Amino acid sequence: MKTIEKNTILADAKDILIQLIDGISDLTHDDFVMKHDILSGSSIGAHTRHIIEIFQQLINDYASGTINYDKRNRNKNIETDIDTAIECIAGVINGLVLPNKALKICNSYNGDETTDSNYYRELIYNIEHCIHHQAIIKIAFLQNGMTMANKDFGVAKSTIEYRKQCAQ
Repeated sequence: MKTIEKNTILADAKDILIQLIDGISDLTHDDFVMKHDILSGSSIGAHTRHIIEIFQQLINDYASGTINYDKRNRNKNIETDIDTAIECIAGVINGLVLPNKALKICNSYNGDETTDSNYYRELIYNIEHCIHHQAIIKIAFLQNGMTMANKDFGVAKSTIEYRKQCAQ
């Protein structure tokens, strides 16, 4: 099995976040904040905030060596203002370039105990988490009768590669 290069992980994280910026940048305020029954009353903005804050938590907790995604800010301005969301995504992109190091993960599932991880592993988790929420955002786009400019928005990298193989 080939070892993943750090530059690939960082590039993939940046690309997926740029996809998010591209996806939300042309939305109206109403489209961004509209709550959808099909999303259990959530909005594109709420999912965007969630994505951003998971990445922010990784970057903010990195120095301490212990990441706790449950302690993210939940800043309502990110989910109600597209410009704020885009600014925060740009901040995340600028903060991603950090060296790999061992990390501990703490959350409500493991209580006082921590789980061993590392920065690159957590970046991969964040990328996959982002793609998952982008797929949910795509549902809201379709519900609003809009289409995504990027057909791969919300699609896992492995699925994109599989589709390419099938097309050959």
